[in-house]
Amino acid sequence: MKVLILGIDGYIGFPLALRLLDRGYEVAGADNFYTRNRVRKVGSKSAIKINSFSTRNKKLNNAIQFYRGDVSNSKFVYDIIRDSKPDAIVHLAEQRSAPYSMISLKTAIETLDKNIESTMNIIYAVKDLNKDIHIVKLGSMGEYGTPNIDIPEGFLNVSYNGRSDNLPFPRMGQSWYHLSKIFDTYSLMLAERIWNMNVSDVMQGVVYGTRTPEISKYKLFTRFDIDQVYGTVLNRFISQAVIGYPLTVYGKGNQKRAFLSLEDSVECLNLIIDHPPEREYRVYNQFDEYYPLNYLAETVKNQYKSLYNRDIGIDHVQNPRVEMEDHYYNPVNENLRKIGYKRQRSLDDEVPVMIRDVRRNMNTVYSLKNVIKPATNWR
Repeated sequence: MKVLILGIDGYIGFPLALRLLDRGYEVAGADNFYTRNRVRKVGSKSAIKINSFSTRNKKLNNAIQFYRGDVSNSKFVYDIIRDSKPDAIVHLAEQRSAPYSMISLKTAIETLDKNIESTMNIIYAVKDLNKDIHIVKLGSMGEYGTPNIDIPEGFLNVSYNGRSDNLPFPRMGQSWYHLSKIFDTYSLMLAERIWNMNVSDVMQGVVYGTRTPEISKYKLFTRFDIDQVYGTVLNRFISQAVIGYPLTVYGKGNQKRAFLSLEDSVECLNLIIDHPPEREYRVYNQFDEYYPLNYLAETVKNQYKSLYNRDIGIDHVQNPRVEMEDHYYNPVNENLRKIGYKRQRSLDDEVPVMIRDVRRNMNTVYSLKNVIKPATNWR
């Protein structure tokens, strides 16, 4: 099987490529290195040093068929699909930061334009060139928001005025980034409905971790962002612990989010690639567990104390986001389990590994200490 990974230089894209190569897949990939450039523009960089993509690919004996370009350019998308002839396309090539989308009108429009255009380009290229290609699109659990009912996988049985139907679950994203993902969701639904395409739409939780077995084997790390724009909450907490700063919890810290390890994210995507739908739009809620932010902070604090006998403080700071801080949250992930998903790495397994890897790059973390604190205000 040949898999084309769009956004192959990214946090998930590169480890996924390593996994697929090690399992005998042919791998092609595309990237324009926007994430590297955007992170640089906000005064940051990966806290764990990563090589250029060309250097990484050389260490893999150039096993990845690479195309440099922008997937929001329709000609580029058509050309690489014609040339690589993939059986599956994994679409990871979008502006991935909710805070970035909320900085200004310019970053909001950039996020909406680039993300929506890229998905539409893929849809039309697959429709025109080969409708047998399996589209695996990375969405976000954040599309759902925090409704006061359980969160199913994409669809909900609804009864109203004596009639019933199976309808798309309401999306209530809380940033322009999430709205771009919601637009992708409805675009893919429509494309499958009118053109009978093979679509797996992955509502992914927050991914954490620094390693997979392949990263350790090849000694080729993936990026690890810690700034307040691109760094996820656990990355920020661990980096703050390493340099002895209090962990900055937004607001009350009761906000719940879905999480899974990098190892489990990569394995889930591999499973989804191996189980293409047959002319169907299928949704996967891709997560392992969900936790409140306070639980994450306490976990990092306790693990750091256990490893280095050092106490780390926790500070509750004004929440820069507009979100419910006390809410019900209960998503399900039945479709993943049906295709064989089983947890490989838990939060308690992964946090000590992350702490050790980040401590090895302590000088870099110190140099980035001023970009960890929240600065982008939703209000």
